[in-house]
Amino acid sequence: MTYAEFLARKAQLANAGGFAPTVIPDHLYPFQRELVEWSVREGRAALFADCGLGKTPMELAWARNVHAQTGKPVMLLTPLAVGFQIVTEAHKFGADAALSRNGRPADAAITVTNYEQLEKFDPAQFGGVVCDESSAIKAFDGTRRAIITEFMRRTPYRLLGTATAAPNDYIELGTSSEALGGLGHMDMLTRFFINDARSVSFRGRTSGGKSIDWRLKGHAEAPFWRWVSTWARAIRRPSDYGYDDAGMVLPALREPITVVQARSARADTLFDVPAVGLRDEREETRRTLTERCETAAAKLADAERAVAWCHLNDESTLLAKLIDGAVELSGSDSVDEKEAKLAAFTQGEIRVLVTKPSLGAWGLNWQHAHRSTYFPSHSYEQYYQAIRRMWRFGQRHDVTVDVITTEGGRAVLANLHRKATQADRMFTALVAHMREALDVQRGDYDIPLEVPAWLAS
Repeated sequence: MTYAEFLARKAQLANAGGFAPTVIPDHLYPFQRELVEWSVREGRAALFADCGLGKTPMELAWARNVHAQTGKPVMLLTPLAVGFQIVTEAHKFGADAALSRNGRPADAAITVTNYEQLEKFDPAQFGGVVCDESSAIKAFDGTRRAIITEFMRRTPYRLLGTATAAPNDYIELGTSSEALGGLGHMDMLTRFFINDARSVSFRGRTSGGKSIDWRLKGHAEAPFWRWVSTWARAIRRPSDYGYDDAGMVLPALREPITVVQARSARADTLFDVPAVGLRDEREETRRTLTERCETAAAKLADAERAVAWCHLNDESTLLAKLIDGAVELSGSDSVDEKEAKLAAFTQGEIRVLVTKPSLGAWGLNWQHAHRSTYFPSHSYEQYYQAIRRMWRFGQRHDVTVDVITTEGGRAVLANLHRKATQADRMFTALVAHMREALDVQRGDYDIPLEVPAWLAS
């Protein structure tokens, strides 16, 4: 054993819970092949690959290896309306996959279904499970999350795939590790974090609902990211791992901000000032609903294909009325109705889709469109996922997201920008440590030595 191998084993950088891969499709890019090989050897792993880097072909390749190893079908879980995309891509890449919603494995190596159908299936019938867009799991209620967690717990091989590895939510990294059978999120907190309201990395809650402020312990930042690298790989572009970025260059993203003037004055002040606190923000949102929706409708009047993102039912209803050719996808729609509308927009049959990020912002490829409007909220992840439906590798046009707010909403927008900066910093750290772990895996990890000044003299 070399010294580098000894250090890697001490750092738990090799799980060895999987097996040697036997199916590495020729269509995979070199960086994809390396990630597939690593995740198969891990057995239980997470791939945090940015939008358009090929999570689907990597997930399919992983599933094919697990099927070959276990002789059982592999379950591939997706958000609503993403299943048909997965099956289409599987056939294109030569993978044997089919949809099932009746609780029985499909007559194929890979059974594809959406998360809402999972309780119909028996985990004992499957050799492994892939959670596509796993970041969306936390959007489900507690019952649904418990069903997903239990299903995974009873399946020997597990893979999580998402573009956003908890961009500003460390707790999701803990819950992802827990889903893979590793360190639980509470154990993660006690090992690497400390309760400190003066310097907050993020805010969490106890089982009793009490809010707690956490930050990384002073000495724990590097060990924390090394721990994440024991079960996850993150990549934003091939060059992160030393590969060529050819063909993986994003078009321009434009995010013009329009500040709408409210027609009605606030009851407590003569001037529009940024709302302070949740109550003021809700009042501001309601007070300016018509003005913001009218502005969004005007922005999309000449768009060939577009999405009007919103957060309130009243916003959704009004936008659908104001925008010519718009179709509203709402939470009250049945599962079949939601899938039909999302599929129709994906196939170019709808000019403007009106919906919420919580309903349509995960997993779908909408490179056929490049215009959208967005009302800011405090959720950076929803915003990121919404714009990445269109702004992704393979998009041939510059993408425009018209951000529409009010004077009273400036604080919300500022918080969204702060979270974007924090997310970029976090993902940069994540990728850096992943590259370090990968170098150890490749066997080309060197520790530079510095000669002390007194010795050099």
